[in-house]
Amino acid sequence: MSKRIRTITQTAVMLALLIALQTVTKPLGQLVTGSCVNAVLAITALVVGLWGGIAVALISPVCAFLLGIAPNFVTVLPIMLGNTCFVVLLNRICAGRPLWRQGLGLAAAAAVKLGALYLLVVKLICGVASNALLGQKIGQTVVLAPPMLKMLPAMFTWPQLFTALIGGAAALVIASVLNKALHK
Repeated sequence: MSKRIRTITQTAVMLALLIALQTVTKPLGQLVTGSCVNAVLAITALVVGLWGGIAVALISPVCAFLLGIAPNFVTVLPIMLGNTCFVVLLNRICAGRPLWRQGLGLAAAAAVKLGALYLLVVKLICGVASNALLGQKIGQTVVLAPPMLKMLPAMFTWPQLFTALIGGAAALVIASVLNKALHK
């Protein structure tokens, strides 16, 4: 099997796993679902590679929105960008490196993801753009409702750091085992 076909296949498997985990863990809340999603993102970046990780990072928020996990479609693009920062940094800093460096890389990737989501959701959407977006509709869907101005900052601050660290830590262990099993 060519490397390209193997990468596409592994990416598809990781995406299927991500959708299954999102569906199964949805009732368990943000901490569990977010940790599982971040674990899949990190495993994909560390085992499949950069482009597989980016693909899953970009598709994941769309699936979350369609499954009713993402709070609003206005958060899909910021989540895509936060996820992409996370997988790119993990892939570039952690892949094939010693455990101490992987730990530092995970901390950096989680912090950058938190920073990106905080700036885009809390400061931009709920701050600067809130007056323009509040009450606006696209079709029958409200872009930003008043309750979201309280809910979104709570969801897109510290929980994002914790779920990235928890999922990423699990992924470092799992990726190590998978890479050995796959002879990487």
